[in-house]
Amino acid sequence: MDLMSLLIQIIVSTIIIAPILWLVGRALAGKDKAKFTDAIWIVVLGTVIGAVVGAYVGGLIAAVIMFVVWLALIKHFFDCGWIKALVIAIIAVIIFVIVLVILATILAIFSLGIPTLLP
Repeated sequence: MDLMSLLIQIIVSTIIIAPILWLVGRALAGKDKAKFTDAIWIVVLGTVIGAVVGAYVGGLIAAVIMFVVWLALIKHFFDCGWIKALVIAIIAVIIFVIVLVILATILAIFSLGIPTLLP
């Protein structure tokens, strides 16, 4: 496990995932339960635990373990039940994918260059 790549992964994950998780948590768990610092802790702990689990366990077993860990982190920090944690996770993933597609599209447009898009 490379500590520098883990640190970069924590920083990038926190910048991208924490705000999305926080907004979805506020909408579903309530703004008194879903604090931004809680979202940061969920992402940091989830990333670190994911790296450790990924280093020692692989494949489908690691995916199932991490799924349960992420749900447990959301449940604990946002003080909600398992079902609400699952709904928060699903909606956060959907929004994350949408944001990722938008960012990839913007990067693709700028990497191609705007003049090449014109006829």
